[in-house]
Amino acid sequence: MSLSVEGTTRAEEQLSNEGVAMTVVLTIAGSDSSGGAGIQADLKTFEAFGVFGCSAITVLTAQNTMGVQAIHPLPVPFIVAQIESVLSDFDVAAIKLGMLYNREIIEAVAAIIKLLTIPVVLDPVCVSKTGSPLLQEDAIEALRALCRVVTLSTPNQHEAYRLFGYEGGESDLPGILLDHPAPVLIKHHATDTMCADMLYSGATKRVYVADLIDSNSEHGTGCSYSSAITASLALGFELDEAIGRSKQFITEAIRFAPAIGHGRGPINHKQGGLYLAARTLCHY
Repeated sequence: MSLSVEGTTRAEEQLSNEGVAMTVVLTIAGSDSSGGAGIQADLKTFEAFGVFGCSAITVLTAQNTMGVQAIHPLPVPFIVAQIESVLSDFDVAAIKLGMLYNREIIEAVAAIIKLLTIPVVLDPVCVSKTGSPLLQEDAIEALRALCRVVTLSTPNQHEAYRLFGYEGGESDLPGILLDHPAPVLIKHHATDTMCADMLYSGATKRVYVADLIDSNSEHGTGCSYSSAITASLALGFELDEAIGRSKQFITEAIRFAPAIGHGRGPINHKQGGLYLAARTLCHY
């Protein structure tokens, strides 16, 4: 170990003078007052993956594990100001998009995204886990167009049906998805014991399988899954490995979910991160 004249290590000198280099990611999404989904879940996921998370809030929601009680979209100029404020100061390595709610917000965000060359992962939020609508009806076309210009979109089966006409089977795969210019990860094809996610990239299909956890605590899984993929891409993982390690993270976060709330509870981001860290150490 190299020591300076004062007796401190050179590494310590560097830390005190320059700080620690850290990968920065940005989430553009809605706020969840219960802390289980939205930007709150995104930031917890970023922390678990060891990246620095920034946020631009699109919508304020009053919600808990039982449902969404109120939605308040923020003015588009203020949303844009948040995004530009982060991008002008930080070297952002990847962006996650979550709840965008209306056509005006989607189009404003899309205009910014099209100017960037970094990975962008879209969780095309349409409905909450409790069934509350989180996207205005006239915004579906704008959201569908946004799916075409991102690095990856991660709809669940309901969202995939609304966006692409996907009905759940390979034989039902519509031409719009076969000809889609960007990869699409359709989540949660479940059997009695396993949960599979399907990645479609043109005519190519890849399956990601994990244990099906019998749990009522799945609030924020879509947000956290897409954020985990975003963090992994920012750290330099290829898409296939980014999805695989994120699938492991989500599975363990559900397995050790905290018993809080009276409805569909949140997941355990910390435990998911610990599992991922342990697996990483096993490779060394």
